[in-house]
Amino acid sequence: MKRRLLVTLSAMLLGTLTGETIYWSVSSPGAPESVRFWAAYLALEEWPEYFTLLPGIFLRLIQMIIAPLVFSSIIIGISRMNDSAAIARIGGKALLWSIAASLISLTLGLGLAHAFRPGVGFGLNGDENIPDLESPKTLYQFILDIFPTTLANAMAQNNILQTVVFSLFTGVAITALGLQSGRIVALCEELSKIMLQITGYVMRFAPFAVFGALANVVGTQGLGVIVTNYFPMFGEVYAGLLLLWGLLFLTGWWFLGRRINMLWRYIRESLLLSFSTASSEASMPQLFEQLDRFGVPRRISGFTLPLGYSFSLAGSMMYMSFAVLFIAQAYDMEVSPLTQLWMLLTLMVISKGIAGVPRASLIAIAATLSQFGLPREGIALLAAIDTFLDMGRSATNVFSNAVASAVIARSERMLQAPRDPDAPAPKAPSHSPSEGRGGLNLDPGQGENSS
Repeated sequence: MKRRLLVTLSAMLLGTLTGETIYWSVSSPGAPESVRFWAAYLALEEWPEYFTLLPGIFLRLIQMIIAPLVFSSIIIGISRMNDSAAIARIGGKALLWSIAASLISLTLGLGLAHAFRPGVGFGLNGDENIPDLESPKTLYQFILDIFPTTLANAMAQNNILQTVVFSLFTGVAITALGLQSGRIVALCEELSKIMLQITGYVMRFAPFAVFGALANVVGTQGLGVIVTNYFPMFGEVYAGLLLLWGLLFLTGWWFLGRRINMLWRYIRESLLLSFSTASSEASMPQLFEQLDRFGVPRRISGFTLPLGYSFSLAGSMMYMSFAVLFIAQAYDMEVSPLTQLWMLLTLMVISKGIAGVPRASLIAIAATLSQFGLPREGIALLAAIDTFLDMGRSATNVFSNAVASAVIARSERMLQAPRDPDAPAPKAPSHSPSEGRGGLNLDPGQGENSS
């Protein structure tokens, strides 16, 4: 793991230097004429666009893995539970964590916007261009879209929530029919092993994706220009994210004790991958694997991670409430406390319907601005730096979902002894008559006592 971490950090540094070199050669007025000549001869201004191929390919490969991995993991997890009440209990805890994390994150963002007042002094009047954004889903559309028409359609669109719903029905039906030791579950176990093996292959491409993502965004916009113009807001947003990390860490410490420190060691590579690619999804298959090693059974993470990636984007929600007030302040518009409360609830609902949508945070912010009569063109202020802020948000989302999985496993007394984080991924056990119906000892206290 240390070697992979070093390679990823090196890719981040090399991508940033490459992008800054291209930006300086093409756009800097201080660049020598000879440099400008070679930049034009080599068409350096076109290079950043081609760099997007690397993260684009990587993210498509990740999306290729997610649906079958979620499908097989949930079915295996449910098949190992004798008690149907445990299924509802674990799912309920995952939803409760998502709602609580959402409210805390949104409230924290509003509080920080009042404390820092980042938009004061901009004095804007609404002349900025509005970036092209998709329309967010309404609450009606979101609820309807939870339920799949077919499994094939849900997987083709990489719709995690629809895949979860179908998998839940399938797993419960298998349990009701007493088929936990049958061919369907065995097939899912083999599918899970295959997906984890493919994950290992795909992760070898991760450093190239990290390099391409940073080379593109820095080569297009320039690191120095962005940091200089938006430095105060950068600091305030990342201070808020660090505060949110502190709250998550304290919550984890309350339930896990000193073992929360160990969780960081297991998931740090996943955090770095999501940070450098600005994508929470990028690390999802790897996070399954690392939580397995940490001791979170797949029957827990199979619920918490898919729900977390759809409902509990803690870092994104903190940023969204912060950004809405930032734009209001930039246009010198006062927002009453009651309106802010409604804005918070609106963001909470809208944010649940945009999971997996490109530039999702900007879409939710734009919809909220329109809803409350605030200038939607303020999105242009955020578009230039959204990728850099998204890096921190994505890593925060991953950390929140990892802590949720570990805490829920502990509350269910299913947290097992940790394995070596660099050891091969644990394989799904085969069923045998001596192991009981689920292929595991289902004494809920065994895993916890062993840790």
